[in-house]
Amino acid sequence: MRYVVQSALGVLAGGVGLLMMSSVAQAASCSAWDAAKAYVGGEYVKYDNKAWRAKWWSQNEVPGSNQWGPWETRPMSECTDDGGGGGGGGGPAEPPEPTPTVGKHVGAYFTQWGIYARGYPVRKLVDSGGYKKLTFLNYAFGNVYADGKCGMVTRTESGSGDGGDAAADYQKTFNADQSVDGVGDQWSDKLRGNFNQLRKLKFKNNNLKVLISLGGWTWSRNFGKFAATAAGRQAMVASCIDIYLKGNLPVVEGAGGQGVARGIFDGIDIDWEFPGGGGLADNSVDPNDKRNFTLLMAEFRRQLDELGAKNKRRYYLTVAVGAGADKIRNTEPGEYSKYLDWVNVMTYDFFGAWVPSGPAQFHSHLYRDPAAPNTGDQAAYNVNDAVQALVNAGMPRVKLNVGIPFYGRGWRGVAAGPNGNGLYQSAGGAAAGTYEAGIEDYKVLKSRSGSRFYHPVTKQLWLYNGNEFWSYDDPTVIGTKLNYINQQNLGGAFTWSLDGDDPQGTLLNAVSALRGGQ
Repeated sequence: MRYVVQSALGVLAGGVGLLMMSSVAQAASCSAWDAAKAYVGGEYVKYDNKAWRAKWWSQNEVPGSNQWGPWETRPMSECTDDGGGGGGGGGPAEPPEPTPTVGKHVGAYFTQWGIYARGYPVRKLVDSGGYKKLTFLNYAFGNVYADGKCGMVTRTESGSGDGGDAAADYQKTFNADQSVDGVGDQWSDKLRGNFNQLRKLKFKNNNLKVLISLGGWTWSRNFGKFAATAAGRQAMVASCIDIYLKGNLPVVEGAGGQGVARGIFDGIDIDWEFPGGGGLADNSVDPNDKRNFTLLMAEFRRQLDELGAKNKRRYYLTVAVGAGADKIRNTEPGEYSKYLDWVNVMTYDFFGAWVPSGPAQFHSHLYRDPAAPNTGDQAAYNVNDAVQALVNAGMPRVKLNVGIPFYGRGWRGVAAGPNGNGLYQSAGGAAAGTYEAGIEDYKVLKSRSGSRFYHPVTKQLWLYNGNEFWSYDDPTVIGTKLNYINQQNLGGAFTWSLDGDDPQGTLLNAVSALRGGQ
């Protein structure tokens, strides 16, 4: 997925509402004190047959060795054994395990930063009724830092944007009008932000699986380096499981703590863009990325199954993969898919105004057009060729989900050409977009003036107004893709991303027809 992080750290909008807790606070998870581990305020440990809570950051300071030190004794009733995730540490009610999906998948990506300029909190899924349509939701994104571990607190790293947004994840307060259940957050809550809203959403749809998506276009720079060794893979996976599945969030601004986010995420989605290169210039690339990608999936599966055995539940593992032949050949689809529950194929962004001169053409078309001016690998940039390449490489059809964009890509200064519609004509640059040049949401494009055309071969829609050319999906295009998914016996569909849809959820409603509109 291509995106630009738009955060607003330090500007935590929202209000304080009346807190209505639906459950009794759970006991905190307590593991044995470890001299080598750094603890933050609010974390519990067991030492000398007693329970201890850290008052502030501490490392290698023995509990009880100094009455003015960082540790305070607590009743043992506040502490439980760490059985693979621990309790909530005074956190909110843990959602139940979701029911297995029967039939086709209907998934979507929810963007961490969508709550800012885009004005898309989780509550929008309730207002549109979209939450009832989804079988899975991927939260984008989590970062793997330069130390090879998942992290939550925002850090600045070269090439990684702002590094993360813990404020959006679990610190920001949402008032009653913005909240999924109409109950606003309080600053004393240990879990706030998007994570708490996702927690609440899961109580409304017992079939909904929520996964943390790691990487993305901006945060894939460290995968190659740490997937290259067994030790690197083990440490990376363990750290990601600790934060997102065991729910052990760093304590910041009064939020976080041991186990407070447990139960929100049902698994992990890996969006490594891309093994073997083709992503950002400063991404780490190893000559053995092709094999290491498979080995990384195997390690995630191993540790997820270990945790699942302890907690008596299933944890899901998925990936988002490039749809171009040049990306597919840099992986082992028949091997890595053995460890996965499903695979999200990014069948969009085939062409765009990152080549400002064009030619103006489609970015999410179903079939190739023999008349298109594309050669080599680019001639196979389309949904069908991507699906067939993956199947031929050993990917089970039932594990394949087709990606459907909720946005379009466009150029300006496009000549009409011999057919008067701008298709395959040269361009003068990227068309203006609300957030980024060359890209625009469906909710804007659907009412943009101009002539609309449906291509008889590629099945793609495009808009041309004599200057700008935009290709995007509407309900008609989506319907054609759903027919294809059924005809090919594929697993389902997913979307990038929810904030591009209109307030009525028009596109998500169209995708949900894959499950009979359920």
